[in-house]
Amino acid sequence: LGDALGRPVSSRVGPQRRRSRSRRCAPRTMADQVPPTRMALQTYKTKRTGATKGHQLLKKKADALKARFQGIAKEIYATKATMADACGAAFFSLTAAQYAAGDFKNKVLEGSFEASCRIEGRTDNIAGVKIPVFRRVRADVGTDHLDTLGLGGGGTKIGECRARFGALLEILVKLASLQTSFVTMDEALKVTNRRVNALENVTIPRIEATLSYITSELDELEREDFTRLKKVKDQNSRRAAAAAAKRAADEAEEGGDVLGAFEARDADVVV
Repeated sequence: LGDALGRPVSSRVGPQRRRSRSRRCAPRTMADQVPPTRMALQTYKTKRTGATKGHQLLKKKADALKARFQGIAKEIYATKATMADACGAAFFSLTAAQYAAGDFKNKVLEGSFEASCRIEGRTDNIAGVKIPVFRRVRADVGTDHLDTLGLGGGGTKIGECRARFGALLEILVKLASLQTSFVTMDEALKVTNRRVNALENVTIPRIEATLSYITSELDELEREDFTRLKKVKDQNSRRAAAAAAKRAADEAEEGGDVLGAFEARDADVVV
């Protein structure tokens, strides 16, 4: 590297600038930002209690969702197995009806195109998670032209075919409801597990570390206060002892001077 004149430029950074940059880029923990006071200690104890209760509730919710999730997975497996048999039976009955009554597809298409079966949706609540549930509703419209279908022959087979496909439709609606519930439960279970792991591995350990920091700082302050009070007491005791010794010495000196003056003034005293 060089400047505009081609002269080399040193890439060294001064110590003061390097220190300021490292100080600016150094991460700060939560313990560094919390003042070690009794109020902060009480606040973080309350936070720890709330985080612990929240972790327990979310753990129970995750367990309930997991149990329901496994139940839905088993129901989906059983419904798919049933659907395979029902689908085979329905199309076999269609083949039998076409063999007995001929090709009646055009006669079915001549009628109304309004749906004779509708799907009704509702929501089910499982541990606070809303799951969509679908249900088949019979409309009984647009099927009048089908009453005369198969009068020339094969009416029984056509009725059996309608019943088989109706049962297959019920299974498909149930499977769609289970699949939708499965996806919704999967997302809810992932979010709940993520929150449980965050509380267990991040939030609660961070609060515990902050509480440990505040407690250690408060203990250190108490030890400093105790040491300071002890030194003050020792100094006061020394000062009191020195004052008492000085007072005793002064009293002794004053007592000796008075006796000497009395002996000096009294000439009649015979020794």
